[in-house]
Amino acid sequence: MKTSRRRFIRTGSAAVAGTMAISSLQHSLWASVPGSRNKSFGFQVWTIREELNRDFAATLRKMASMGYTEMEMCSPLGYSESGFEPLNHMSGAEMRKIVEGEGLRCTSSHYTMGELRDHLENRIEWASQLGMKQMVASTFWLPEGASVDDYRKAAQELNTIAEKTKAAGIQMGFHNHHMEFEKRGDELIYDALMEEFDPDLVKMQFQVAVVNIGYQAADYFRKYPGRFLSAHLADWSAEKEEQVPLGEGVVDWKDFFKAAKKGGVQNFFVEMDPATFPESAEYLQETM
Repeated sequence: MKTSRRRFIRTGSAAVAGTMAISSLQHSLWASVPGSRNKSFGFQVWTIREELNRDFAATLRKMASMGYTEMEMCSPLGYSESGFEPLNHMSGAEMRKIVEGEGLRCTSSHYTMGELRDHLENRIEWASQLGMKQMVASTFWLPEGASVDDYRKAAQELNTIAEKTKAAGIQMGFHNHHMEFEKRGDELIYDALMEEFDPDLVKMQFQVAVVNIGYQAADYFRKYPGRFLSAHLADWSAEKEEQVPLGEGVVDWKDFFKAAKKGGVQNFFVEMDPATFPESAEYLQETM
């Protein structure tokens, strides 16, 4: 992992305090508007990163206008080589001011294992400036064909990291990709991780997109009650063999949201092609 060319975190406690006051006022005003939204759902920024980099505030404003109330970032320093480097110049406090100024809350962010391993204190500070209570390891990115024991060792390392985030008042999460739903012999990697993660230290962020290989989020919410922090929402059309806006595919969303309560899910982030965002937001407003 490349080290930063500049220090990412700047002292911003005063700015954070001011932003919190503004945010509190905004929420009070919003709550007083008849018929205002009371359903909170968000989006993951990965699929709109190019637009976000061109005009951060305008892109957030557009997402808020669709009905989204939350966002999940990707750590700009950890993801600098994936297109987030233009956001490196902002401290967490500066980013929070823009986010909340556009009517959103940044409730979570993805981090690479490299930055969690090597720059944890810095990342905790950045998350705290943004007002986040969640940090999510985006996955381990172990070599293809890694053994179950390799995954278990990585899970043990994340447990140790999570002890430090917990001490700072931040819940650690782990995000799965399709690779965690591979088997080694008769053992599913995902189930091995659930055995290895400390249930209090590491909660799961379920990637609903694995429905295209036959795994339903609702089944796992019921199998592991209270073990989940959030979910990435996506839908799949078996007929078209592609992702489609929420409600137009194979996911039983009524059952999903019912099971999500048992799973302990707190936050829902849509993560699909940008073209699906408007219709998905409309569907969530009607369904949640």
